[in-house]
Amino acid sequence: MLTNNQKIHLLNLIKDFNFSGIKKNKLIVLFGLLGDFDSFEYAINLKNFLKNNNKDLDIFAIAIGNKIGKDKFCEFTGFPKKNLEVVNDNQIHQDLMISKGVDLGLGGWINMLIMLSGLNSLKTIKEVIRGYTGDRNSKQIFSDEDQINLFNLINFPGVFFKKTCGDGYLRPFELATYRLNNMLEILQNWNDYIIDSKYLPQRGASFLLDEKDQIIYKYFSTDVLGYSSKMEDPIAFLTEKCR
Repeated sequence: MLTNNQKIHLLNLIKDFNFSGIKKNKLIVLFGLLGDFDSFEYAINLKNFLKNNNKDLDIFAIAIGNKIGKDKFCEFTGFPKKNLEVVNDNQIHQDLMISKGVDLGLGGWINMLIMLSGLNSLKTIKEVIRGYTGDRNSKQIFSDEDQINLFNLINFPGVFFKKTCGDGYLRPFELATYRLNNMLEILQNWNDYIIDSKYLPQRGASFLLDEKDQIIYKYFSTDVLGYSSKMEDPIAFLTEKCR
């Protein structure tokens, strides 16, 4: 359950950013930095959901970043630019009591590396391993027609995964390849996506509300690569909760 203060901050956020929407349900997402692995992956999943579903749902998001980063982020992920707001610090995250991740006073880089090692981020190692081993309970990412380009040196079609491992599920190395592609985009535009490295450990949260702005689902991330309670199908809650 959210505290009264959290509820007030969430409702004020909806008002301040004009996240009223016109549909029955609305999803409010708090990303960390624009250049966070989770922000990229979650945004792409949400974009695909909107493209492939007719749910009565508006999706709005807030991320730590600037306009230049926002433009590049939306161009790469396909997330609707009009539905994304950027802020220059994590005050909103603090107001909503969202985990700021590991904070040992050693700087954002060190704190993030510690989380990537699994300390105070227990799901991270599991997710990294799943990226390499595949998952029979998850959907495949690449279609046969997709063209995958890594470092502008390695190019191969999505059908490669089908020829080597079959199809209809998340194949070995498929998720790792997908995440590597996201990481390359971040690294190539680092200064635009990472406005301050001290926010690297900052985690995010999701709030699904009904037409009366009553919360029907919430999730607070505490792990890197842990933006959902069900990472094998990270946006399943939208199908389950939106009626």
